[in-house]
Amino acid sequence: MSGPRRVLALLDGTLADPDAPLVRAGDLGLMRGDGVFETVLVEHAVAHELDSHLERLARSAGLLGLPEPGAAAWRRCVAAAVAGWGSTAELSLTLVCSRGMAADGSAGTCFAFGLPMSPRRVRLRETGVSALALDRGVPLDVVDRAPWLLLGAKTLSYAVNMAAVRYAEEHGADDAIFTAPGGTVLEGPTSSLVVASGGTLRTTPAALGVLPGTTQRALFEEAEAGGWRVAEEPMSLDDLRAADGVFLTSAGHKVTRVHTLDGRPLPDSSALAARLLGLLERRYRKRATQSRNAVIT
Repeated sequence: MSGPRRVLALLDGTLADPDAPLVRAGDLGLMRGDGVFETVLVEHAVAHELDSHLERLARSAGLLGLPEPGAAAWRRCVAAAVAGWGSTAELSLTLVCSRGMAADGSAGTCFAFGLPMSPRRVRLRETGVSALALDRGVPLDVVDRAPWLLLGAKTLSYAVNMAAVRYAEEHGADDAIFTAPGGTVLEGPTSSLVVASGGTLRTTPAALGVLPGTTQRALFEEAEAGGWRVAEEPMSLDDLRAADGVFLTSAGHKVTRVHTLDGRPLPDSSALAARLLGLLERRYRKRATQSRNAVIT
């Protein structure tokens, strides 16, 4: 099949043909979206923030009552995918764990599937994005009252997130920022929200039903070590408009500035975006060096 190069790896550490059938027609992940996933950024043969991704994958699986293979199996799978990729170019590697053919999850379907990073995503890191604020329609107090809504889990039931991105694009924007009824800002459909104001980086608390961000966490740890203050606290759209900079973070976004919100330009945060991206990439380089040194020793 023509198209972008791809890689598919299994939990036993073997590679599979990405064009060959893998998921059965009755798989509950396919039929019902009953499963979890993580997307890991791979650069220069290094899977960034893999520990955090595996921790979040296990947490999401726990919220679904889904048996999960464990970190060792996933590390074997990721190592095979990275080796099979065999390139220094960015790889977007998605780890998938579906409930499979049995309701108890005993016949799960798990694999890692990688594609080259989207050229559009790379371009938007450079240009920044325009975003629309979209009401998620879920009150903040429902998080504890309705755990079955799986708010804060990264599930295969991702249709709402993709519909939000399409809606934003159809209305002339690049991305979206979810809000709660009442105006509290939450997260992007595929990203965490980071707001910079007066030497402090803020993000939405996970307790409000957002996905805890792996890239956001990495950025905050590096920024705090570099003298920034960091905080998790509720924010409003007015807070975003008054901020020094508004950013979306994820494995794909890295640190992408929001230059326009609901059609209104925000303060120019190009220099600040470059500074924060520099912190994140410094962490990536440092971790990559530590990883290579550990292998050598």
